[in-house]
This record gives sequence, structure tokens and C-alpha cells, in this order.
Amino acid sequence: MADVKIQVKDLWKIFGSSEKSSGNTGVLEDINFEIREGEILCLLGPSGCGKTTVLNIIAGFLNPTQGEVLVNGRRVDKPGPDRGVIFQEHGLFPWRTVLQNILFGPKMMGREKDESLSLADQYIDLIGLKGFQHHYPHELSGGMQQRVSIARILINRPDILLMDEPFGKLDAQTRATMQVLLLDVWEKVNPTILFITHDIDEAIFLGDRIIVMSCHPGRIVKEIEVPLSRPRDFDVMMDRDYLEIKRTILNLLKKMNPKYSLERACETVG
Repeated sequence: MADVKIQVKDLWKIFGSSEKSSGNTGVLEDINFEIREGEILCLLGPSGCGKTTVLNIIAGFLNPTQGEVLVNGRRVDKPGPDRGVIFQEHGLFPWRTVLQNILFGPKMMGREKDESLSLADQYIDLIGLKGFQHHYPHELSGGMQQRVSIARILINRPDILLMDEPFGKLDAQTRATMQVLLLDVWEKVNPTILFITHDIDEAIFLGDRIIVMSCHPGRIVKEIEVPLSRPRDFDVMMDRDYLEIKRTILNLLKKMNPKYSLERACETVG
């Protein structure tokens, strides 16, 4: 078994005072899981169930009310270069070209320009944007913009990618293309990935494991191994194991709430 990269231990998050009161919002309750080195773990749940809060705590953007996160055995208390975060919004600088956006991180870190340019060329080729180096974000499609945001993180060489529904605003065809691209990048670069989604098919297609969360407050309901071979293409969606995992998740959600929908936001913060 691969080494454990991330440990989430007894995690609770309450927005407001840590004391119990009617004005507090319980977001996470007793969250425990591990992510192995080089693994893709998908955190699946409806909008508002606390998935993003988990990611923000792992990233070091938020502190837990109780519990801790360990990365490589060290407690997380702030952001670090070992964790690259990719959001649904690409966040590119509109006044910078593709190349300039990708080079921004290395420039801020004071890295050698020639080395950074060489790396930028490699990642531009890896994400399929060769020939678009000097285009500005507004000249690119949504999928191409998100490719740039991925390359902008990869050039900093993080061990871990924390991805918060990065393809959530893309059309279905572009989203499928980006899923395949992500798997290609993962196979070549081999980062550890935490991928947040509320799309069941996306979680099964990408993940080695899936953790299903519920609302009010967010809890782990079930952890599911995905025994599908790699590399994967969309033919895997007809695989018996794929269909069984999807059936299991749908039945689980129906059991929790007959009117439950992954597209329906929970009445909480997350």
C-alpha cells in the first residue's frame, strides 16, 4: 500500500463561537479519512454539505474548530507550496497572456527565468495549449482557461492538487474532455489529488476511492473503493463495476432522503 499523504483526523467545523448556541452553524462533524500518495480521492456530496470547507482546511485557508489535518505527517496550520488549489473559477489575470499567467508563480518565488520558461513550455504542451502561449484569457474558451489554471499550479510542482469542482461550470462535452485531460496529467505527473464534485459519474470516472458526504452538518456516510483499471476512457461507464458503484451511491442518497438531490444545495455553509 502506498504511503499516506494526507490524514484528516476528527475534523469538526463550526462557524461562530465554538460554544453551542442557536446562532452557530455546524458545517463538519467527525470527519476522518486518509489519502494515499499518488491517489485520486473524490469527495462527493451536494452543494453546501461542507466539501469545500474540508478542502479549505487541508489547504490551510481555514482552521478547524476541532481535529487536525496532517500532510506528510506534519500538522497543517497555513497554506504551503506543497498544496496547489484549483477552483471552479479559473482566476487568471486578464491582463496577462497564457504564458505570463503560468510564469507568475515561479516569478514570485524568484526562480530562474530560463528554467521557468522551459517548464512552462512543457506544461503548455501537456495541457494541449501549444500555439496559444500569447493569447489572453478572454480569447480562450472556458475549458482552455481552466487548462491554463491547471498548468499555472503544476509549474510550482506541488505534491498535492486540491480541486474544488474545477469543471463544474463547463458544458458537458468540454467537461468530459477536461476529465480525460486530468487523468492524462495525473498519469504523467502523478500528484496526489483531492477532487471535490457533486457529479456521481465524474467521481467514479476519476477516482480511486469516493467518500460520500451528507448534510446538516457534513458527515461521511460511506467510503467506496473504485476497482476500475487504468488508464480509463469513457467505455468504462458500461463496466459492471462502474454501474454497481453508481447504483450503490444512488440508493445511498435515496435512503438518506427520498427527495435528496446532489444538485440541491444544503441549508448550511460549505
